[in-house]
Amino acid sequence: MGNSQKIRERADAAMLTTYSRFGPVLVEGRGACVRDAEGRDYLDFVAGIAVCALGHANPELCAALAEQAQRLWHVSNLYYSVPQVELAEALTARCFADRVFFCNSGAEANEAAIKLARRYSLSRFNGERYRIVCMEGSFHGRTLGTISATGQEKVRAGFGPLLPGFSFVPFGDIGALRAAITDKTCAVMLEPIVANGGILMPPDGYLAAVRELCNERQLLLVMDEVQVGMGRTGHLFAHQGFGVEPDVMTLAKALGGGLPIGAMLCTEEAAKGLPAGSHASTFGGTPLVCAVARRALEMIAAPEMLEHVRETGDYLLVRLRELASRHPAQVAAVRGRGLICGLELSEPKTRRLMELALEEGLLIDIATERVIRLVPPLIIGRAEVDALISGLDRALPKL
Repeated sequence: MGNSQKIRERADAAMLTTYSRFGPVLVEGRGACVRDAEGRDYLDFVAGIAVCALGHANPELCAALAEQAQRLWHVSNLYYSVPQVELAEALTARCFADRVFFCNSGAEANEAAIKLARRYSLSRFNGERYRIVCMEGSFHGRTLGTISATGQEKVRAGFGPLLPGFSFVPFGDIGALRAAITDKTCAVMLEPIVANGGILMPPDGYLAAVRELCNERQLLLVMDEVQVGMGRTGHLFAHQGFGVEPDVMTLAKALGGGLPIGAMLCTEEAAKGLPAGSHASTFGGTPLVCAVARRALEMIAAPEMLEHVRETGDYLLVRLRELASRHPAQVAAVRGRGLICGLELSEPKTRRLMELALEEGLLIDIATERVIRLVPPLIIGRAEVDALISGLDRALPKL
């Protein structure tokens, strides 16, 4: 471990310690596997936290990157560029949206959505409506605006005073949502599946009821699909699997296939909230990243890929439920859709399970103190699922 230890010491000496990192120093990846500085391989069920949806060093994405790198990297949004236009057209052709704003991350996409919702209401309702109802347990980013919209105290703690204008209700409780809406509410903002909050699934009919309520009260419905979009649930966008369309949707993570990009998509009507000069991003939608994202979108949106995600996701859920039945003292619940699954533990020991999983050559992630999050590359197959279950079978009794 000599080489890895030196790298860890250099990182701890030079970088802000905002992350509680785990041991391996990762240096290489192929497909659904990564390798550390000591040459040990790991099966990756984190995928850069749902980012590397097509696996590591995907040949087609590498080719798209190399081709565009020899043409044009960055020109700013003062000018038009072909890859950006092509990506915007490809996105809007596949969903409800008419317009796209490009940025660099999910937090920035959600920041744009918050600004759009407020300014749209300012123009339509003369500034009387600015509040947004969000969900308890939600996560929308780390900027001051997006932590203000995030329903987790651990994310918000120590950064007050936060941006005013947000209220929170339990996810899945349509009565609580209705009661929270006032004459100053302009939007409802939620994740179709609450990811960081524990892989919480919406009750049957809940999202449709939210859509109906927003229509009734003339509110914008903002769906944060940063983590659950881009094929993760077996549908290109998660809301499509629930038969409900928002007015605004945010994307990031898997959209760039591993490169940083965010996008805020909206209807033509909602787009009136951000006219010329009202919002911007220096690096938003560079030709380099958009060229790769366009190829990633084409690959993820392919019907055979989405079918693969649904079939493999169903298999993963079956195997996780079998695992839970063998370890009832350690596992309290299993939930998810497609290739975003949560394993809820009986006790808050997720960090310990992550450490034990590393010993088994597995990368898994923490959603909450009691919920393990599994968001592997969408390309994984049954063999990788079986390897995960075998490793967890050995790790769980050690809790």
